[in-house]
Amino acid sequence: METTSPLTGQTALVCGSTQGIGQAIAAQLARMGASVVLMARNAQALEAVRAELPQLPGQTHQMLTADFADPATVDAAVRGWLAAHEGPIHILINNTGGPPGGPILDASVDDFFSAYRMHLACSHLLVQALAPGMRDARYGRIVNIISTSVRIPISGLGVSNTTRGAMASWAKTLANELAPWGITVNSILPGFTRTERLQSLIRSRAAASGRSEAQIEEEMQRSIPAGRFGSAAEIAEAACFLASPAASYITGVSLPVDGGRTGSI
Repeated sequence: METTSPLTGQTALVCGSTQGIGQAIAAQLARMGASVVLMARNAQALEAVRAELPQLPGQTHQMLTADFADPATVDAAVRGWLAAHEGPIHILINNTGGPPGGPILDASVDDFFSAYRMHLACSHLLVQALAPGMRDARYGRIVNIISTSVRIPISGLGVSNTTRGAMASWAKTLANELAPWGITVNSILPGFTRTERLQSLIRSRAAASGRSEAQIEEEMQRSIPAGRFGSAAEIAEAACFLASPAASYITGVSLPVDGGRTGSI
């Protein structure tokens, strides 16, 4: 008997989808039947990812090029896509690279403004563009990839901790406003996940402490009850569940996916 994939006929926009968690989410959404619109600033990298996406009957995978350091280009790109295509984007994955590390006292005011533009401003503009179509379709899923620093700040990531907290508050407020339209808004809080971002953090901690990267990695893994780093695919599984029809009664949640590391209920 032929079965239908849970996201057949739906379109998903995945930001920051050329590597790491964003790329893993795009691939999993495609496996679940969604047509995926990849979005990032590097057209060549986007094309390479699009060529590797699973392709089921009826799917059309596309790409949008925009720099999240410039919210106006992000807004223009998605509104241009909407003007050129029939039907809404049903699923939005807000995901972009974290701000540079460093103590919060060393951060400039411009560092905060830059991070807010990349994360909060771009996410807000995307929701403003896409929410009307989700409302008309009576189906919308907005999933934000944030960080466990929403619960417990991470040492050495001052600007990121501040920005991620603002994203979580924005998402919770938005969830309450959009729920009557059948649109859910949830956030994934990845813990230590094997990505280039984590490797960069390990390198910086090793350089600052005079210890080896292997020692830093071992120390970080000891702080995780599961005893290991997560994978991008594991984050993707959680995000794609929240994007599915099965998660229709879950909204306003910030879900740690961290191997048990976050020390709060």
